Amino acid sequence: MSKFYVRCAARILAFIGAQHTLLSKIQAITVWRKHPMSVTANRETLLCMSMAARPGNFGVRFHNHLYQQLGLNFYYKTFSPNDLAAAVAGIRSLGIRGSAVSMPFKEACIELVDELDASAAAIRSINTIVNTDGHLKAFNTDYIAVAQLMESHAVPRSAFALRGSGGMAKAVAFALRDAGFTEGLIVARNEQAGRRLAEACGFRWQAELGSARPPLLVNVTPLGMQGAQADELSFDLQAIDAAETVFDVVATPADTPLIQAARRLGKRVVSGDEVAAIQALEQFVLYTGVRPTDEQYQQAAAFARAG
Repeated sequence: MSKFYVRCAARILAFIGAQHTLLSKIQAITVWRKHPMSVTANRETLLCMSMAARPGNFGVRFHNHLYQQLGLNFYYKTFSPNDLAAAVAGIRSLGIRGSAVSMPFKEACIELVDELDASAAAIRSINTIVNTDGHLKAFNTDYIAVAQLMESHAVPRSAFALRGSGGMAKAVAFALRDAGFTEGLIVARNEQAGRRLAEACGFRWQAELGSARPPLLVNVTPLGMQGAQADELSFDLQAIDAAETVFDVVATPADTPLIQAARRLGKRVVSGDEVAAIQALEQFVLYTGVRPTDEQYQQAAAFARAG
């Protein structure tokens, strides 16, 4: 083989080797971006958790990302308890720093904690437990998130219809009332729960929306959530078309059928993944006592949404 061909072969092999190294680096970076959390637990590591019937990945990715970025010795894990009382007792006895509380446990946990903060006591629904030396205090950061979103989206204090009557619906209804929304309609097929919520907030109740066409529509039901009801609309197209703002608290998917329909019709939209991110931030602050910068928060939220 001539020296020319030897030199060409050597250059080709070197090029291939360089490309292989580059590819390996790209693959490593890609894996790190998907799974950047490298946790080395020790005896001082504080555990935070969530309790949900259908745990998702958002909280795990959001909290652990911030723990790593801020150098905090914490770790976050999801659980789906089959014995709620035992799970809450475990938070106390095992020294778990805090827990998120999701459906269907938001109301049932109230009797299992030691103290409610003012908003949680009024709402009678919680989504956060903080353990301080065995004393369990509950909060509702959904309430905080909704109030903040009404401000950041500059939603006019107009009449609204809210579909739902569960624990999350309570947080949203009280947040709207306290933010200055005085003319509300609770739409709920569960008459007892719907009437109770409406009366607590000074609103009206109806089993169905009927001919009402308020400027603000709020969905606080599983309609549109991933699963059996993923394709269902919580409000008909006529009501959506007549509205100015559409707010769907369903976080997964972020673009629910309701949000998609509202966008097509040119409406202002407030999505559930915004609620999920803000309430998670407020939980993070309660657990750690540290408030991330806005840039750190936005990065954590983007990372969590990508999972």
